Amino acid sequence: MSKEENLECSFCGRKKAETNLLIAGIDAHICDKCIEQATGILEEEIVEKQTSGLSKDLMLKKPKEIKEFLDQYIIGQTETKKSMSVAVYNHYKRLLQSKKEDDDVEIEKSNIILVGETGTGKTLVAKTIAKMLNVPFSIVDATVLTQAGYVGEDVESILSRLLQVADYDVTKAERGIVFIDEIDKIARKGDNPSITRDVSGEGVQQALLKLLEGSVVNVAPKGGRKHPDQKFIEVNTKDILFIAGGAFSGIDRIISKRLNMQAVGYSASVAEDKVDEDNLLQYIIPSDLKAFGLIPEIIGRLPVLSYMNPLDADNAKSDSNRRLKTPSSNSTQNCFLWMIFLLK
Repeated sequence: MSKEENLECSFCGRKKAETNLLIAGIDAHICDKCIEQATGILEEEIVEKQTSGLSKDLMLKKPKEIKEFLDQYIIGQTETKKSMSVAVYNHYKRLLQSKKEDDDVEIEKSNIILVGETGTGKTLVAKTIAKMLNVPFSIVDATVLTQAGYVGEDVESILSRLLQVADYDVTKAERGIVFIDEIDKIARKGDNPSITRDVSGEGVQQALLKLLEGSVVNVAPKGGRKHPDQKFIEVNTKDILFIAGGAFSGIDRIISKRLNMQAVGYSASVAEDKVDEDNLLQYIIPSDLKAFGLIPEIIGRLPVLSYMNPLDADNAKSDSNRRLKTPSSNSTQNCFLWMIFLLK
């Protein structure tokens, strides 16, 4: 027997003839089977370490607890708080799950779009959830965004603001929350595609698609236009939660037209299906957003659709016994209305 045939793996004891490959070290050998097992163990340890680090920083609660936390800051809006709580819980639960090679289940992002009148607390809901979860949060205005190459801000500037909030910690920023305000202002004019180049409307929506879905984006550290000599930071948007909000002024006419409120025929059918004319937003569906001017692709990347009820006396009186905490500057209007209603 030759000396090479007597060689064996120092870990499992297999002879060289029983292995496909035997790698020699200084005083030991390792076979291909042990290398595969060691690689799998190393990958599991890395994922577990990342997941434990994420769960340590992230203060994730159950949907019921998230809703109870929102109740302390926001008056009414029960349906919105429920849908937001479930969507946020599902999104961050997705980040905390350990990824295994044999696991074929892939959970998609649950980006959210909020429709509601000005002053109903769309921004406040998103800001309160970010405060509870202890994750970076940034607010961007969609009205200043334009298609690349035109006067205005690029879509990538959304992420540069998130990086600034996270102190340029890319790992921390990649699990943050971005609130895109005035999303209705980038709607195209009419339901039909624009003949001319719509650089601040449909063009911005097209640029937002990859950002919302999840991709690696080159972001300028200090914002501004891209320059060939400028250094970029690569940010993966796969785990960033995007919440879009807008007033969508005039969408109630689209909803009423779809509901066919002026029914022709027997009045009994109208009496059975009573429609609340004071709050038509509660009947909103994705096709209404398409008719308003959002492209179908961007609606598909914002799967959770919710609405904000208009703030009235009933909402304030129903929560009159609740002790409210100090509201932020964005909720000043809500606070004044609430005080007026209580004094009545």
